[in-house]
Amino acid sequence: MGADTAPAYKHPDEAHQHGIEVSRAGLVNNTNQAGDKAHPFISKTRPHSLLDSTTSIHRFALDGFEAARFANMCGQYNEHLRLIERQLGVNIRNRGEQFELLGDKETIHKTEAFLRNLYREAKERELGPDDVHLLLQESRMHPPPSVPAQEAATRNGVVLRTRKKTIRPRGRNQQGYVRSIQQHDINFGVGPAGTGKTYLAVACAVDALERGTIERILLVRPAVEAGEKLGFLPGDLSQKIDPYLRPLYDALYEMLGTDYVNRLIERQVIEVAPLAYMRGRTLNNSFIILDESQNTTRAQMKMFLTRIGFGSTAVITGDITQIDLPRGSQSGLKHVLHVLQDVKGLGFTFFDSTDVVRHPLVQLIVEAYDAFDLQQQADSPDEPAT
Repeated sequence: MGADTAPAYKHPDEAHQHGIEVSRAGLVNNTNQAGDKAHPFISKTRPHSLLDSTTSIHRFALDGFEAARFANMCGQYNEHLRLIERQLGVNIRNRGEQFELLGDKETIHKTEAFLRNLYREAKERELGPDDVHLLLQESRMHPPPSVPAQEAATRNGVVLRTRKKTIRPRGRNQQGYVRSIQQHDINFGVGPAGTGKTYLAVACAVDALERGTIERILLVRPAVEAGEKLGFLPGDLSQKIDPYLRPLYDALYEMLGTDYVNRLIERQVIEVAPLAYMRGRTLNNSFIILDESQNTTRAQMKMFLTRIGFGSTAVITGDITQIDLPRGSQSGLKHVLHVLQDVKGLGFTFFDSTDVVRHPLVQLIVEAYDAFDLQQQADSPDEPAT
């Protein structure tokens, strides 16, 4: 038998015993010298170490195959499948709707359930790597729903409609956050960067403005530099505060278009209001977003919350791990979470690293910082919190 000829084996375990390796790139229909067909998943390009004593092999087929839906599930050049492989620690190979999974027994059955759920999602919406990442995060916290439960969740899911796009909150925590904003007059969204706190708050504001339930949107943010001194900023008040509100503007432009947003700003339907200039105002029939609220002082937070008038909704977002206040100043956000925790009629949503919808490395970075902070607190428990 030539060096490049692979004999036929009825099972990959048998192939492993003879040093035959499994292909990641695709399926090879090998034959032996007698012309018998080998198992369709066996080839000589898969690392030998994958088939060891702890590796199980599981095969299944997706129901109701549709080419466009299947392509949406797999992603461009199978990028969604590769992402699933990396995050779940399994090997996925397929020929059309026929799948073979290699990994430990518990993980491959979870992977099958996730792939079936992903195929159902692919029927409802266009999927991207960020969607798959978030669904993977959810699957670690909650088992994939049954088909009836999945269909019910799709029917009852929150949808925000704006002039330029329709926005569907991703994951249970984001869905709960938007529902809380719709049901409560004052809401807090607290969590790390990349969890969609600010973006969804802007989407809720635009949705309410488009439906006519409010008359204007106010964007508020404390003018605190993130660890550096910017010095004197030229221009009028709006131009001075604009750099701090750029994330809010970006979201507005994406949802309404640049020209329309600029017209609304000229008519003061959308207003930029530095936090320090809010004292003495009463805000009726408005949607007010206080972003980066971890950089408010206790007095500023109290002042802001007492500006809320009739027919208004306020959303306060922040990340208590990124406080840029001078040393010795207590964060108004951290303080208010303790003060108002038992007050009825307020909405509180807490995000964590599993809700991050940016690059997967962002989640790992957030988790690493959280672990470091916990270790620092354990090493110096008497250090005062900011």
